[in-house]
Parts: sequence; structure tokens; C-alpha cells
Amino acid sequence: MKVSSTTNTSSTVSGFILLGFPCSREGQLLLFGLFSVLYLLTLMGNGSIICAVCWDQRLHTPMYILLANFSFLEIWYVTSTVPNMLANFLSDTKVISFSGCFLQFYFFFSLGSTECFFLAIMAFDRYLAICRPLHYPTIMTGRLCASFVVSCWVLGFLWFPVPIIVISQMSFCGSRIIDHFLCDPGPLLALTCARAPVMEFFWLILSSLLLFIPFFCIMGSYTLVLRAVLRAPSAAGRRKAFSTCGSHLAVVSLFYGSVMVMYLSPTSEHESGMQKMVTLFYSVGTPLINPVIYSLRNKDMKCALQKFLGI
Repeated sequence: MKVSSTTNTSSTVSGFILLGFPCSREGQLLLFGLFSVLYLLTLMGNGSIICAVCWDQRLHTPMYILLANFSFLEIWYVTSTVPNMLANFLSDTKVISFSGCFLQFYFFFSLGSTECFFLAIMAFDRYLAICRPLHYPTIMTGRLCASFVVSCWVLGFLWFPVPIIVISQMSFCGSRIIDHFLCDPGPLLALTCARAPVMEFFWLILSSLLLFIPFFCIMGSYTLVLRAVLRAPSAAGRRKAFSTCGSHLAVVSLFYGSVMVMYLSPTSEHESGMQKMVTLFYSVGTPLINPVIYSLRNKDMKCALQKFLGI
């Protein structure tokens, strides 16, 4: 590690140690095997949805195109953390370079931001399909769907670069140990030479806006959907509408529930073990569970997957 001393107690580090999940060597190998299997299952599950949508002409609709893009996003989201985590399980030093740490920081939060926007767009798509079915084909055209997809990716990757660059320019003192399995703002800011309340406040505002703007759009869309469904004359129509929206609502609940617990309460109040478990749930658990939710609750997707897999 290259160190440039500035005072007796401060230094600028060129790398960090991601502590991860401290345990015996046998425990590390067991975790390596477990997370390798989970990672492969996540890639296979989300990859199957992408292939099913591409292969089945009946699924070439905005709803499933958005779902395929969402699955593509999930693959990259889990890839931003798990391969490095797997390498650390086999490493004795668990060192991540300074640039590697902030690159992971950027991609993890940019992909997470993109996921928030995708969930909002998918809710809006369900609102149009259920509340304005006659106008849906003329409103949600292929061109508009493509514009939504591009906008989600662009907004997601433009949301956090400024604060991440600012944090990367700060001086880090003393221990370079991050008690986490990824480069997270809380542990990183805790290693800075001096507290940065303005930066912490700015980060909180950006995170809150990122979470609440799409969340309120989702809740608004589903409030209108619920009102329309309750007015439906037939029970079969209501069941079909609830079935269509149920998968997406389940995914929203899992993702937003865990993320809000993590980032909308003071970081200092969380035990490091709780930070890891909650982060693990929304960064590894939800990308693994989402394909199961969408395939089990959607007859068209289930049928397309069965044909694609030859079941």
C-alpha cells in the first residue's frame, strides 16, 4: 500500500480491505460454494427470461420487453458485487484497489438507481394496460418503450457520479478496513480523516429523491389500477388484473422494503452484521428471486419458459 503522510494521524490510502464475512478457512470455502451456486442460478434465471422473451413472438410486447431489460439489468447488478465477493472468499488479503473500490461503488449504485426507474416504468406500463386498455397500443408504442428503457439507463448512471467523485477525492485516515463485502458509502465515509456532514446530507438527499420519486410514481400507478380493478364488473377480470400486477408488486415490495431500511435511516444506527444482511438481500437475494416470481405468477411467461427449456 502506498501511503502519503499528511499529518501524524492522516494518510491517503491506495487500497482498502473488504472484510466481508470473517470466519474460518473452511467457512470461507463453504460460502464460496454457496454464493457461486446462487450467482449461477441468478444468471440462469434472468438469462432464461431474456431468451424466452426473444424467442417467443407472443412476448414481443412492451410489458415483456421491459421485463427482459429488467432481467438484463439484474444480471449486471449482481455481477457488480458477487464476483469480487467470491474472489475475496479465496483471498488471504481481501484487498481491493482504490480505483476498483470506487468503480464498484459507482456501478453498484448506478445499477441500483436504474432498477428504481425500471420499476416505476413497469408500474406505469401496467397502469396504461389496465386503466386505458383501448388506448394502450397507441400510447405504449415500441418507440416509447425504447425511449423509456434508454432513459432509465441514462438517468441511473447520471444520478450518483458527482457525489462518488467528491468522496473519492477525500482523504482517508488510519485503518483501511471496510467491514462490508462491498464499497458502501457508510463505511467509506467512516474512514475519512474528518467528518463531512455536507457530503452526508447531500448523499441522503440524493438517495431519498432516488427512492421516493419512483416509489410515489409506483404507488400512484397502482392506486389508479386498484380503483379501476375494483370497478371491474366481473370477478374474472379482477383476478386477471391482480395476477398481472401481483408479480411486479412483489418485486417492488422486496426491493424497496430492504433498500429503504438500509439507506433512509442513519447508517450509524445499523450494526455491521445487519448492514451486510440487508445489503445481501437486495443485491443478491432479489435478483435471484425475481425470475421465480415472474415465471410462477405469469402464465404466458411460464409457458414460454417451458417451451424454451423443452419441459
